[in-house]
Amino acid sequence: MSTGRIVVGVTGASGAIYAQRLLMQLAPVYDQVLLIMSRQALQVAELELGVSLDRENFSTKTWLGEEHSNIKLLDSTSYFTPPASGSYRHDGMIICPCSMGTAGRIASGVSNDLMTRAADVCLKEKRPLVMVPREMPWNLIHLRNVTQLAEAGATILPASPAWYGKAQTLEDLADSVVARILQAVGLEHKLFSEWMSDDK
Repeated sequence: MSTGRIVVGVTGASGAIYAQRLLMQLAPVYDQVLLIMSRQALQVAELELGVSLDRENFSTKTWLGEEHSNIKLLDSTSYFTPPASGSYRHDGMIICPCSMGTAGRIASGVSNDLMTRAADVCLKEKRPLVMVPREMPWNLIHLRNVTQLAEAGATILPASPAWYGKAQTLEDLADSVVARILQAVGLEHKLFSEWMSDDK
């Protein structure tokens, strides 16, 4: 079932598998997935997943296993794209994984690229903004930044896999985080059982 449009940001933080597994879930649901990837995100995808992504001839097949024409990679340096403006309506934005540098810039209101601008737009328009930091430990600056983001309306969802599901693979662990991201944007899923649920 289609539910419209969503924006996904992928930074250069470690955890490319989270972005990969998340996009696999979003692609069949949304009419349009507007994808913003930093230069470092492309490098991390190659390092961690062995996937070489070509920004000029972007294809999801090597990354997600099949072609999804509804996933559109945007120019991360251009503001002449839909999510840069509040007049463009969508269902929210997910930044996964989110580097602490990106979180800090958004918390400070610094829009120095499309990703930070699109996030700023979500906050000012009061649209869902889900941020998935994958960093430890957090220093005081990190703590203050995420607190400020939460106060501004963002959902801070650290990439903390759940162990009670008795995961068998790395993909299972990643999916336990992706499941919570999907819940945060109001999507049903079958990735991970609810705690003490009778559903198997």
